[in-house]
Amino acid sequence: MDEHPNATLYRKAMEAMMSGDPSAGDYFADNLVWWQIGSRDPGVGKENVMAALSGWEGVEFRAEIHDVLANEHVVGLVEATVGSGDDAFTYRTAEIAHVKDGKFTERWAFSDDTQRIIDFFSRFGAAE
Repeated sequence: MDEHPNATLYRKAMEAMMSGDPSAGDYFADNLVWWQIGSRDPGVGKENVMAALSGWEGVEFRAEIHDVLANEHVVGLVEATVGSGDDAFTYRTAEIAHVKDGKFTERWAFSDDTQRIIDFFSRFGAAE
């Protein structure tokens, strides 16, 4: 059985983001709503979200996709490793995204170590 197109879309978007490919934004709708782990307010708009994600100078980030479930929504089960200098850690996350017309319109993420993520990324002005 073939993978759902939205699962494939998720895998391609993650690959582009992890490789630093500037075309990663092509997977996002212009009116994207992006909920960060631990944040009360979302990032709104593709350009704003892409600018925020590119602002983590000195942060190394790697994600390994464990599984992807998809229909009009996508759930990506991911193990992520993030670090800066000697400070690195690994956490598991579930990313949930709504897809419309082949673009991500909204994204939420939930983790097994929310406070650690908040503490780490607060040094860079963002959570996760």
